[in-house]
Amino acid sequence: MHIGVEGVLHRARRAQNEFASWPQHRVDELVAAVGWSCYREDNARTMAAMAHQHTGLGDPEHLFALHRKRVLGTLRDMQGATTVGVLEDDPDRGLCTLAKPLGVVALISPATAPCSAVACTGLQLLKTRNAVICSPNPAAQEAVDFTIGLMRSALREVGAPPDLIQRAGPATRETAEEIMRGADFVVASGGASTVRRAYRSGTPAIGAGVGNPTVVVDETADLDLAAEKIGIGASYNNGTSCSSESNLLVSREIVAEFENRLRSLGMHTCDADETARLRRAMWPDGVRLDRAAIGRPAATLAARAGIDLTDPAKTTTLVTPLDRVDVTDPLFGEKLSPVVTMVAYDSFADVVDAVDAITRHCGSGHSCGIHTTRNDRVNILADRIGVARVMVNQSTGAGNSGSFDNGLPFTSIVASGSWGGCAQSENVNWRHFMNRTTISRPIRERLPDENAIFGAYWDRHGV
Repeated sequence: MHIGVEGVLHRARRAQNEFASWPQHRVDELVAAVGWSCYREDNARTMAAMAHQHTGLGDPEHLFALHRKRVLGTLRDMQGATTVGVLEDDPDRGLCTLAKPLGVVALISPATAPCSAVACTGLQLLKTRNAVICSPNPAAQEAVDFTIGLMRSALREVGAPPDLIQRAGPATRETAEEIMRGADFVVASGGASTVRRAYRSGTPAIGAGVGNPTVVVDETADLDLAAEKIGIGASYNNGTSCSSESNLLVSREIVAEFENRLRSLGMHTCDADETARLRRAMWPDGVRLDRAAIGRPAATLAARAGIDLTDPAKTTTLVTPLDRVDVTDPLFGEKLSPVVTMVAYDSFADVVDAVDAITRHCGSGHSCGIHTTRNDRVNILADRIGVARVMVNQSTGAGNSGSFDNGLPFTSIVASGSWGGCAQSENVNWRHFMNRTTISRPIRERLPDENAIFGAYWDRHGV
């Protein structure tokens, strides 16, 4: 039984007021305790099983592995980080910056990987001395309640107020909106409508953007590596991640060979008739993705579309080859399932235009990828496309939200910048969850040189 939003907010503020004065070593002990409770194998397996049981999304083994990876990566990123007292001290400029908490934070979590979202973002918010009120997707509320219970028990073990993390019920849109209005800050992940409500709440907010990564495979790529990375990312957790590979643009020189590599990894290439049936099955009205198609295994989607698979148990992904890029075709939008489109391209200039068109239509600001040995092509793509991440010779699905084999921070909030309607254009992490107080002291006056600032302009324009 959950108390009302007003009561939860009151308890959160009381707990956070106490927590705000804790020294760094006690904060770090708290984070280690909560992190361990979320990382323990038995707990992680229960969270994964509950999330899958109640939402029907993804794969329980993948949810388990993903959860452990993100929790451990989040703890690694924060290890030794300063979140109490002096963050920066610059005597030459007379500036000293202190870390301060945001206060009470509303955490709006999705149905996809719900326990990971609460655990990882919750750990980041606790590291920065905030209190957290969770509002989960209704389908995930039992799994999230279990996660919160683990975290509250760990807080008690280290003498911290358990009300530093709570949930207000019931898990409805109205409850979420009330929490967002009453909190000091909002962190939102989930569908586009959820993020829009967070920004409309009147409370400062950070949210994630809509995914739909388009990935280029050029004629210089290591095809075995590219196929392996794309196969993993597109199929992992049944493609429920917003970062899962969604559209493949492959050089015509190697497209036939690359298709064979994908098939060898368990990816079924649909013919034209199968593609048409799959499109109708996933978008019955031609516009809206059927929720019942999200996060389902490739074999389930194939059966629904009347596609005969040689070995359903070993089929990981459905590939739909198309003759050209047509952004009005729903297959070029976010699919959140183990389905990828594939189009052959003739020139690199053409493929950059195609990535731009798809990204602007769906997934603006989020990410794209390229498999190549040519750095000049990486630079051209990164310069041209309005995305926060360009993943090179790696999986967008496995790497966008942080990985042990790239340098991106671990996150559950893959923000997309102003392109995608987000306040940030990077992986949201603990650094975004602090206020900063800057002390400014007087320094010796240093007047700028007018000629250094204006000289080139004066010379050119005869001033």
